[in-house]
Amino acid sequence: MNLEALTDFNIVATHGGFSRASRASGRPKATLSRHVIELEESLGMRLLERDGKSFRMTEEGKALHVRTVGLLNEVFEVAHGLTADQESPRGKLRVSTPTTFGYAAMGRLSAEFARRYPAVQMEVTIDDRKVDLIEESYDAVIRVNPDPNEELVGRCFYRDHLVIVAPPSMPRPTALSSSAATTAGVPAVVCMKSPELDTWSIVEGASEQNVLRKAVLRLSSPLMIRDAVLANAGAAMLAHRLVAADLAAGRMVCWGSIPNRSIEIWVLHTSRRLINTKVSAFVKFICEAYMDDAVELTGRASI
Repeated sequence: MNLEALTDFNIVATHGGFSRASRASGRPKATLSRHVIELEESLGMRLLERDGKSFRMTEEGKALHVRTVGLLNEVFEVAHGLTADQESPRGKLRVSTPTTFGYAAMGRLSAEFARRYPAVQMEVTIDDRKVDLIEESYDAVIRVNPDPNEELVGRCFYRDHLVIVAPPSMPRPTALSSSAATTAGVPAVVCMKSPELDTWSIVEGASEQNVLRKAVLRLSSPLMIRDAVLANAGAAMLAHRLVAADLAAGRMVCWGSIPNRSIEIWVLHTSRRLINTKVSAFVKFICEAYMDDAVELTGRASI
């Protein structure tokens, strides 16, 4: 059954004729007449008796009008309500964020977002695992260096470069060589899945040196790694902005940068098409908060 034809039939039935229905609805009389005929043909029965200027509904027409006019009004009211809701973000917004970014920024950002959009009930969870947006009912996720193959879209809103930092008392390493003295490696605080031995390629100015490092402590959070460096546990590779205040205060020193590697933080969601207003508002809000770093995604979650 053609919903538009049924709607036009009810308009005609409500106003008692095609001319009145046309004036009241602003729809052409010919369109109303054509849709009523199409509805009658699809049902295989007469709904209106038309003879010159006279007009009356058949018993079947009266029954159809009584049973459907209220339902159609409800449909239109719901559609109007949904459309009106799109004008202002509202409803529950569930966001998942990794531990470090969550503790460092999401309390402040969530409070500001809630002040700006009071009709949105925001829920933020901290989780370093890769949550499933659909299965776990999340509206958006924040991820660090997301997998290029994820079926997600969004924006990169934060970029930073990696540096090697160490306690001021730790001797600066020499370049890696084949001598036995270098095989022990620099004591290093690393993330959980890092190998015991690895090489840092450190750039400082125009020079680059390879330094062997040995894991003496494995921690799951960059915040924990930073604190361990401050407690003289060893050197570490961290995002520059995470340790900028410590470097400025002399609590740690920088040995140089890691070339061709960076930290990118993305806000991601499941679809670019017909994105709801609360997700759209959150993406826009968080990108504005990091205006100098925000970058549009040019495909899906490829970077």
